Amino acid sequence: MNRKELIDNIKRKKSFLCVGLDTDINKIPGHLSDGGGDPVFEFNKAIIDATADYCIAYKLNTAFYECLGVDGWASLGKTVDYIRSGYPDQFVIADAKRGDIGNTSMMYAKTFFGEMNFDALTVTPYMGKDSVTPFLNYEGKWVIVLALTSNAGSNDFQLAEDSQGERLFEKVIRASQKWGDADNTMYVVGATQGKTFADIRRIAPDSFLLVPGIGEQGGSLEEVCRYGMNDNCGLVVNSSRAIIYAGNGEDYAIEAGNAASAVQKEMQSYLSKKRFN
Repeated sequence: MNRKELIDNIKRKKSFLCVGLDTDINKIPGHLSDGGGDPVFEFNKAIIDATADYCIAYKLNTAFYECLGVDGWASLGKTVDYIRSGYPDQFVIADAKRGDIGNTSMMYAKTFFGEMNFDALTVTPYMGKDSVTPFLNYEGKWVIVLALTSNAGSNDFQLAEDSQGERLFEKVIRASQKWGDADNTMYVVGATQGKTFADIRRIAPDSFLLVPGIGEQGGSLEEVCRYGMNDNCGLVVNSSRAIIYAGNGEDYAIEAGNAASAVQKEMQSYLSKKRFN
């Protein structure tokens, strides 16, 4: 999916919501496991059907699938195929945080872009340019560079300043903009970072930001939009647990749809204030 298609979807759906399919087999409704089969995929399928009208993207954190071994990888693949076949307008993100020496990154890129047909992949940039650029060789695919995260440990390194007062996350964004551009590179910025979004926009005014951390993690959608939204929206805001686990009974998918709809309506109000249409 290219930049224009992503922006058009945001305009059409009046939403920049990404639903995180971080599916924990220990948290899904028990009745899904009673019949055998693939309960993770069955859960995902129902969540997708219930939320697709309200979101423009799905993010699959691969850890929740890798921990189940071969079965988990099968569930992951089936989920991506289901989105592709039933909801081809969705932007599909692999949250895998890959990044290694060049030839290894080439294999990761082949896995997620060549074989599994994701639109985007989260990448750790801390091994430098040669660990990131192999992911940029796929036309129409996106690299989402970890910049500033929501976890408490982000203070350990990401906010460290050099002798000129430049913080490490700022250095990462400046450097990586020379490797890619606003058509193929996004940045992960946690929703709890508040006014720091304004600092990021001074460095990367046109780039899309993938923003986790609203909902269960306590990030403010209002602050994210106030400081992070640009003229093309420029935001893909993820919510995982608050949507997919909104209900835990047989009506879990209906509850997930209701939760996604509520977020979409809030997003629509911010887009209207920005006169983004």
